[in-house]
Amino acid sequence: MAERDSCDTFDEIIAGAPAELHVIVFTLRALISSLDKSLVEIVWPRQKIASYGVGPKKMSQHYAYIAIHSSHINLGFYHGASLTDPSSQLKGTGKKLRHIQLRDEKTARSSEIKKLLKQAIAERRPYQ
Repeated sequence: MAERDSCDTFDEIIAGAPAELHVIVFTLRALISSLDKSLVEIVWPRQKIASYGVGPKKMSQHYAYIAIHSSHINLGFYHGASLTDPSSQLKGTGKKLRHIQLRDEKTARSSEIKKLLKQAIAERRPYQ
């Protein structure tokens, strides 16, 4: 990871998660890191969320988050309503936020997930 702006650790958010979800979380984290070499990662253990962006501000500088639930992982997009989603994977009805529920590593590694992340990063980093 390029920069950490939190005293909390990534391991804290996965500590209570079912073991079968760990691979999904680490797959997503590695994918995000490979797509954005200068990302800022913020971890909120109480919310079981790791958030990614170009700076520390959640809604204005972050583009995605990984949220751990008991039976799945949400890959969320802070500005997901503006993303092109030809396979209609994004869920949510809010003004900006959208997410995808992931239950397996194969989906986490899919080209559709990678395309959505690239769009979200480009939207927050228009100069890339």
